[in-house]
Amino acid sequence: ELGWISKVYVNRPAVVRHAEQIKKWKTLKGNWQAAWLLKAVTCIDLTTLSGDDTPSNVQRLCFKAKHPIREDLLKALDMHDKGITAAAVCVYSARVSDAVGTLKAAGCTIPVASVAAGFPSGQTPLETKLAEIRLAVEYGAREIDIVISRSLVLTGQWEGLYEEIRLCRAACGEAHMKTILATGELGSFANVYKASMIAMMAGSDFIKTSTGKEVENATFPVGIVMMRAIKEYYWKTGYKVGFKPAGGIRTAKEAITWLMLVKEELGVEWLTPELFRLGASSLLGDIEQQIFYHVTGSYPLQHELAMA
Repeated sequence: ELGWISKVYVNRPAVVRHAEQIKKWKTLKGNWQAAWLLKAVTCIDLTTLSGDDTPSNVQRLCFKAKHPIREDLLKALDMHDKGITAAAVCVYSARVSDAVGTLKAAGCTIPVASVAAGFPSGQTPLETKLAEIRLAVEYGAREIDIVISRSLVLTGQWEGLYEEIRLCRAACGEAHMKTILATGELGSFANVYKASMIAMMAGSDFIKTSTGKEVENATFPVGIVMMRAIKEYYWKTGYKVGFKPAGGIRTAKEAITWLMLVKEELGVEWLTPELFRLGASSLLGDIEQQIFYHVTGSYPLQHELAMA
């Protein structure tokens, strides 16, 4: 529906002003903070996307995904029997088999997500992107995080972008597809909104802010624009698309702010792993520290949260 795209206008000053107000929101305290932090844990895609990834550090990540918070801390909060785990484990396609095997051996049903389609630059031929997606699914990935070709956005080739994402969606088969927009490289909020709409029209289950490799990753202004696009798409089609901010989210306070922003913009029904994810690698460590402080009244020594 190119008519939707041609009418897009984003009031940049209003978006920036709203984002500044978000930063001033009061921090939650006590049991409320602990509850929101545990909610954040269940929405984390625990990620390792390094050139030196090995089977052993992927196995370690999978263990952390299954046991994200120390058992004694969960017992102190009476949450030890609630099945709290990370939402998914996210790795490169070459490491999918390692993650799937580890989680299966642990008797765990946490899905494995794989980045694909020329991640992070997107500068590979379409045939190669589709082959990588199919291989990741064949290896056992149940979620695929694709990355778009930014050049198609910057040159206004909206039909070309739609077709590329549609073919990626078809290659995913039964796997859920998250479409990474790499918003820091799209040039304007209007382009972010348009790319969000195109990605949803093409069948994306989620739209995601960043690869984590750009200079600018997940920011509140971009999050607002993407969530407004999700809301408009829902109004027009009745179909709920998920949202995933990723890159640079490192503190418990930031995680809670993202959750509160999603609640404000999209509603409580989006605050589930089916419709909201946080892409992060170091965030879980800070969340566990804050929960440790809530339970014990002091911050942990380095060795007390070794897996963080």
